[in-house]
Amino acid sequence: MRLVALVVVALLAGCSTPAPPAPTATPTPSPSVTAAPLPGPVQPTGETTAIIGGLDVPWSIVRLESGSTLISERDRGVVRELTADGELRDVATIPGVFHDAESGLLGLAVLGEKFLYAYFTTESDNRIMRFALQGGPGSYSLGEGMEIVAGITKSRKHDGGRIAFGPDGMLYATVGDAGAPELAQDPNSLNGKILRMTPFGGVPYDNPFGTLVYSMGHRNPQGIAWDDDGQLWAAELGQNTWDELNRIEAGGNYGWPVVEGIGGVGGYLDPVAQWPTTDASPSGLAYVRGTFFMAALGGKRLWVIYPNRDGTVSSVAYFTGVLGRIRAVTAGPEGSLWLTTSNTDDNGTPGPDDDHLWQVALDVMREG
Repeated sequence: MRLVALVVVALLAGCSTPAPPAPTATPTPSPSVTAAPLPGPVQPTGETTAIIGGLDVPWSIVRLESGSTLISERDRGVVRELTADGELRDVATIPGVFHDAESGLLGLAVLGEKFLYAYFTTESDNRIMRFALQGGPGSYSLGEGMEIVAGITKSRKHDGGRIAFGPDGMLYATVGDAGAPELAQDPNSLNGKILRMTPFGGVPYDNPFGTLVYSMGHRNPQGIAWDDDGQLWAAELGQNTWDELNRIEAGGNYGWPVVEGIGGVGGYLDPVAQWPTTDASPSGLAYVRGTFFMAALGGKRLWVIYPNRDGTVSSVAYFTGVLGRIRAVTAGPEGSLWLTTSNTDDNGTPGPDDDHLWQVALDVMREG
């Protein structure tokens, strides 16, 4: 059994802080889902727990009501299960996964804890498939697959890949421009878009273009989350200048490749916030206790983002350079945050026992 470790790391961006010390064993926290909402907005306390190490480019994490957590490993194409008592095991290898550079097994989502959805790259395309989720904690397996969407243009980079069910029961997927920026402005292409579909891959009656396309003009969105009002937000990797956080509107055009960042160009929607690409390169996005958490790969930090009443946001960076590249974020047990590092990918520098799944303790935000 892998044991949990407790370490304390730096709070704010720019702090001169040594790497986390070697972990010491502590009891495994229960990953049970909190039933009642907890107060927010919140901020990290600085206390982090290494839930598990030895992961190989973990790309997506899905926590189950049963107490287990499913993790996708991009390069191997394997779905892994982390049980409530800390055991890590392979559930299945997704058939047909083809890894090259940033492509492979990407996002995971579950529906009713009966079906697992996976976004992945094959030798010919990017696609989403649904698998029956069989068994129970400690023995999950996948049944026969069903194709949901196929034929999405793939690339070594810019594949998007995040999937999640929204509060409306529809499945949303982020799709990159596959290295062909013109596709983002092509309404007949699924690339450079955020897609919205029924659980069977059908076009919802109220989609803005009568297709799977929900919004367009995206370069490489890799994070989506909904706030308390059911509003969709997305984190997007820019090219050389600006990374973005966008408030997504049905039918909205977010400008790529005509505009990068805030441009004020008519016909295109500007991001709510932007960061230099050296500070972000965002991937996963989560909304926990009234607060957005945005993973940063190149920036090697966690951006904590607070929506303001006037429609703007404020942001603070935590753990800068301490945990390394951060890929995925999601709500953790008892109002905490879970995140994965991505130091074993082609752009990272692995530390001891990387990559890790970390738990970040949160507390109500203090004024000032």
